[in-house]
Amino acid sequence: MTTFPDLLARRLRTDPAQPFVTFYDDATGERTELSVTTYANWVSKTANLLADELMLDPGDGVRIDLPPHWLGAVFLGATLSCGLVRDEEAEVAVVGPDGIAAALDRGTGTVLACALLPFATRFRDPLPAGVLDHGILWAGQSDVFSPVGPTDLGAPAADDRRVVTDLDPFADGGALLLGLLAGSGSLVLVVNSADEQRNSGWPAHSQSERATAAVRANQPI
Repeated sequence: MTTFPDLLARRLRTDPAQPFVTFYDDATGERTELSVTTYANWVSKTANLLADELMLDPGDGVRIDLPPHWLGAVFLGATLSCGLVRDEEAEVAVVGPDGIAAALDRGTGTVLACALLPFATRFRDPLPAGVLDHGILWAGQSDVFSPVGPTDLGAPAADDRRVVTDLDPFADGGALLLGLLAGSGSLVLVVNSADEQRNSGWPAHSQSERATAAVRANQPI
């Protein structure tokens, strides 16, 4: 049995300071970089938020409605650490700003909204009644998470590449990110590139980040 905490613990032992997730939003100019250690910290805080604040247990469902974003990589790790199941009909939803209205219209029981602002800060404007602000809740969570019933991942194939991509971290069950974690690889996630081919900023990002491979959305990993 191999679990997400197992893979993450191995990387923390071998190369904790290596960049693991680097995020570019070409529309805003944001660049966020998470080392293996920082990523692990975010995963722990988010897993505690899901398990303690939202009271989710292994096997429970959660709806994830986030655009490609570094927080998606964090929530992927957190849900797998908690043994949660992605379920479009779940009573708990994690959404970005554009998903709040739809979640409320569906009658979702608990809505955790992410502003998707740099540093995962809170929403600038008040949220609808009953909607939880991820930017307020995450900071108070513990840096240590003790997993109970994490998801069995089988044996992800180790991937040692540094991959530039626009792929949603949850795509194909998170196969790309899990492979990179299982190996010595890392992810450079680029969103909102200027042209329809989504490649205007890619050469510069690939060069500056020393990427060794590119994976585009809707193309095989």
